Amino acid sequence: MSGVTLSQVIKRYGETQVIHGVDLQIDDGEFCVFVGPSGCGKSTLLRMVAGLEETTDGTIRIGQRDVTQEDPAERGVAMVFQTYALYPHMTVEENMGFGLKMNGHPKAEIREKVANASEILKLDEYLSRKPKALSGGQRQRVAIGRAIVRGPEVFLFDEPLSNLDAELRVEMRVEIARLHQEIGATMIYVTHDQVEAMTLADKIVVLRAGRIEQVGAPLDLYRDPDNRFVAGFIGSPAMNFFSGKVNGSGVEAPGLATTVPAGVALPGAGQGVTVGLRPEHIEVDPAGESHMVELTEALGGVSYAYLTAANGEKLIVEERGDYRSKAGAKVGLTFDPGRAMYFDAKSEARLR
Repeated sequence: MSGVTLSQVIKRYGETQVIHGVDLQIDDGEFCVFVGPSGCGKSTLLRMVAGLEETTDGTIRIGQRDVTQEDPAERGVAMVFQTYALYPHMTVEENMGFGLKMNGHPKAEIREKVANASEILKLDEYLSRKPKALSGGQRQRVAIGRAIVRGPEVFLFDEPLSNLDAELRVEMRVEIARLHQEIGATMIYVTHDQVEAMTLADKIVVLRAGRIEQVGAPLDLYRDPDNRFVAGFIGSPAMNFFSGKVNGSGVEAPGLATTVPAGVALPGAGQGVTVGLRPEHIEVDPAGESHMVELTEALGGVSYAYLTAANGEKLIVEERGDYRSKAGAKVGLTFDPGRAMYFDAKSEARLR
C-alpha cells in the first residue's frame, strides 16, 4: 500500500481554471474524504489522481512514484463509481474477476482472489447470480469487490452511495468502514454528504471552488473550523450564524449579546462580526419572547426547533429532555458565550 501526495496541482479547461494549486499529503493506509458542495472540484481532483483527467500542472505521487503522466492502468489504483457499471450478462464471480481475466491472469489466481474478496464482502452466496438478481447495496458491494480483486495501492470512491436509499446508505457506510479496517488500504472517498465524511474519514479535505479550505480530523474540523464556510458545512444541522457588531468587549446582534472570551482578537468598535452557534449549544427559554417557533421536528430522543428572530434571521435549536417547543410560541434563547465562535464579516476568517 502507498500514500498519495499532491503538489501544486492545477487543472484547467481552456482558459478556465477549476483546481487551484492544491497541496495535500494522504498517508499510507489513511481514509481521506474530499467533501464540499457541488462544483467545488472534488470529483475532478479524484479523477486526476486516477488518471482519468489530465493534470495541467503540478505533481501527483503514489508512494515514491511520480504518476502525473502515467496511464490509469499503470497507477496502481482502483476506482468505484456512483454507478455500479456491472456487466448484466455476467455472474457476480465473472464481474469481479473480469479485469484480471482481461490482463491474462491464470484462472486459478482469479478464482482465489475473487474468493478472498467475496469472503470480505459477504458475497459468497451471490457469486453465481447476475446483477439483475441483486439489490442496489449488493451490486455496489460487487463493484467494490471488483476493485479489491485488482489489489490496488489506492482505492478511489466517487460518491458510491448516492444512488442508494437512506437505509442502504447507512448499511454501506458500515461496510466500507469495516473494509478499510480489515484491509488497511489507502482510500480516497468523494462525497457531498458531510455525514458520510464525518463517519468514515480519518482525514477530511473541505473544498470550495477548487481550493482547499481546511484539512483535518472530523472532530477537529467540527470543533475548530478555520472559517465560516467550514463551520457551516461541517455539522448537521448546520451552525447558526448571527450578524453583529463589536460593542466594547462584546458583540451585539439581534437577540444576542455576548461577551467575547479573552484572547479572541476582535476588529475595532462598530465593525461587523458574525457569531456562530451550533444547534446543540443553544437552549430555548420559554419565558422569553425574542423568537417565534416556526416548526418543531420531533425525532424521538431529540427535536429540532426552527426559530425566526424579529429581524428575520432564522436558526435551529436542538432540544432534548421533556420540554419541546411548539409551533406558534414565542420564546427566548440562552447559551454559553464560551461556545460561540466569531468570524470576520468580510473575510469570513475565524477570529481567534
